[in-house]
Amino acid sequence: MKSKIISKLPVLIAAVLMIVIYNLPIWWVSLTAPNYPEEAFPDGVKIHFHFNGVFNGCKQVEKDEIHEDQSLDCVHEMDTINHYVGMYPIAAGGAVEVAFSVFLIALAFVMLISYACDDSRRRMIIQIVGFSVIVIWMILALYVPGGLKYQTSKYLEGRVAALGQEDSDISEDLSPGEALIASLKSSLESSGVEVEGEKKEELSQKEKDIAFLKDAFETSQTRLAIQEKWNGSGAQLLSWHYRANLARYFNDPAKISPMVKKIQLATHVAFVLILIIMAVLVIGSRKTDSLIYKLLILVPMALPVIFVVFYAVWLSWYGHNMNDMGAFTLKAFMPTVFGQGKVAQFTTNSYPHIGFFLMLLSSALLGFSFINQRKKSGED
Repeated sequence: MKSKIISKLPVLIAAVLMIVIYNLPIWWVSLTAPNYPEEAFPDGVKIHFHFNGVFNGCKQVEKDEIHEDQSLDCVHEMDTINHYVGMYPIAAGGAVEVAFSVFLIALAFVMLISYACDDSRRRMIIQIVGFSVIVIWMILALYVPGGLKYQTSKYLEGRVAALGQEDSDISEDLSPGEALIASLKSSLESSGVEVEGEKKEELSQKEKDIAFLKDAFETSQTRLAIQEKWNGSGAQLLSWHYRANLARYFNDPAKISPMVKKIQLATHVAFVLILIIMAVLVIGSRKTDSLIYKLLILVPMALPVIFVVFYAVWLSWYGHNMNDMGAFTLKAFMPTVFGQGKVAQFTTNSYPHIGFFLMLLSSALLGFSFINQRKKSGED
């Protein structure tokens, strides 16, 4: 009994860590250059990579000689820097992975909980119930009109922030999402479009973000010959948001449209693949000596490696798929995955953040449990 607790408790702790890690920064990247002085950019132009998006890593400057009441938007700043050499905005990379990240983390959580259960019948019940909840959640969030309310607040916050903040006249007292909404309304009013007044009832931040995304979507449709109606589904947001980011600096429909179609296809393929994986896990993990059962713990254990591989692949995509409309021509290159690098006058830094170290801790716990259980099985 004692040995069973010793081998299973680390699995349960690792499962909880999966939930904690989801909202934490996993990796950070910064750019430093002479024209970004340390007084204004103490950490350089810094961004944080999360499972659910890329977020501002710049801190508020609180020196007397620099009057800043709000932290700089370094995601937008880095996008601006990158576009000069033809690189697409950061939000253009890993769009499908980011949209599905919460479901994949939930999948890993159920896998670990079911692995910790020795009874095959109970394990199957845990998987069927857990996977069913995830499938229903995915359908609601991705394909049902108004499904964005089933997405996480952090994911929606990332979609809002990724669209950029251009209006310097917006009050600094507003949150990024509120400032973007105010900027959009200001733009609409200056164009002669009548904007309804603020609703009296208080909205949550998630509702504000969804309202902003809806307004931004509908505004973008007014410039199109064939307009699409907003339905508030995750799949619609994903494809539109991807197109909007690709076209922000390089509005080349002939090149962008095929890329958007690929993303739309990838969304449906990812959904089907997750269903297949769930079915395989339920059927194949009934016996504790099967490879599928071992995968219940081995896949979550490999999460740090999986993250670095995907991170490196998307960095390669950025460096090898630059748009010809950039102001400067730069040969294809591989951005720095880990450590310090140099691109033109910029020094790049790329290092793991707290979320990655917690992933390593989770992997160590799972490795201990897996080895302990294998030893126990050998003794039996």
